[in-house]
Amino acid sequence: MLQGHDIVCFANDWQSDPTSKKHIMGRLAEENRVLWVNSIGCRTPQVSARDLRRVLAKGRDFLRGLRRQGPNLWTLSPIAIPFHGLKAAQRMNRFLLAANIRLACRRLGMRDPITWTFVPSSAPVAGRLGERLLVYQCVDEFAQFTGVDGGAMLALEADLAARADLVFVTAARLYDAKVGHNPNTYLVRHGVDVEHFRRALALDLPVADALADAPHPVVGFFGLIADWVDVDLMAAIARARPEWTLALVGPVETDVSALAAMPNVRLLGRRPYADLPRYCKAFDAALLPFRINELTLAANPLKLREYLAAGLPVVSSALPEVEALAELVQIARTPEEWLRHLDAILSHGSAGPQASRADSMRAESWDQKVEEMSTLVEAYLARDPRRGGERRAGRRRREPVRRRTELPAREGLSP
Repeated sequence: MLQGHDIVCFANDWQSDPTSKKHIMGRLAEENRVLWVNSIGCRTPQVSARDLRRVLAKGRDFLRGLRRQGPNLWTLSPIAIPFHGLKAAQRMNRFLLAANIRLACRRLGMRDPITWTFVPSSAPVAGRLGERLLVYQCVDEFAQFTGVDGGAMLALEADLAARADLVFVTAARLYDAKVGHNPNTYLVRHGVDVEHFRRALALDLPVADALADAPHPVVGFFGLIADWVDVDLMAAIARARPEWTLALVGPVETDVSALAAMPNVRLLGRRPYADLPRYCKAFDAALLPFRINELTLAANPLKLREYLAAGLPVVSSALPEVEALAELVQIARTPEEWLRHLDAILSHGSAGPQASRADSMRAESWDQKVEEMSTLVEAYLARDPRRGGERRAGRRRREPVRRRTELPAREGLSP
């Protein structure tokens, strides 16, 4: 694993639910110092109560300045203008963000950091902080999110990816879309906290209180319930099987009125990450019901490996990254197929957490994924130890081409 470096990370808000960013940076912070830059936004703000609350929260977090979250990890909430399609906003962000981050780095004694960014909106400043290395890790097709200026986001991402020394992507479809910007692009799929979710198999772990009285079978889902989740499909399942309990764990950002009206549906809201194994223990089967669109076709849902690490049988929409694990998952394309797969799971003795499924995720741990990326970063630093003087001037550097034919060996590490 990387050791002894300073890392500036652009990601989502630290206080949100654990995502791939937090899993990766949490591990890197064991041997490196990390400055985590809270979300600078991708979505164009609207005149709404929700966005007003977010602006006020951002202002409060900015006034708090640097906050220590662990022995080697600090968070910073800078001010950024979220109108990413405007050149004036990009220039202002370049000045504001750079000044704020450089000040934080000076206070922490960070010099020549590695910038590791997960968000295209960081393009105006990422690579312009005097860093020795720029890493862009692409985990989603950001231009496809609702409320995002797609054209502006694509342009920012193209600029960021082209200037990056290394690009990591989490899905094969993302690789195909991004490798044209930068030949030093690698496919490293998501990992999973195996031991955390495997706790669902522990005999002494109680099921979650909210589901202790739920009639079985319990068919469950956890995660953000947003517009890419097929709420209509889940309502159809609940309607067709009124004797089942449909348990949905997670914050809601879309219309779920059809589900809320059903007596066999439990909308449980956001629950602590630490408690998810208790909910998994209550599930007889897990759902991954995503709508099929350009956003989800490029997605690699974290919850897939988390469900499997908890030992759960899974029925999923036909996403390419799910089909890569087809031997462990049931794929459904119609409501009838969903019901047929769930009926088979619940009637053939394969329901609930089972150790064999959890064991299938042993090779998919976050520790192994971080080690894989660390090896690539260390190899780059070893052959190009320069400290980024050219990048400070904003000029693109020439790097050796890494051929597409080299990738399958890497892919073999991330099945």
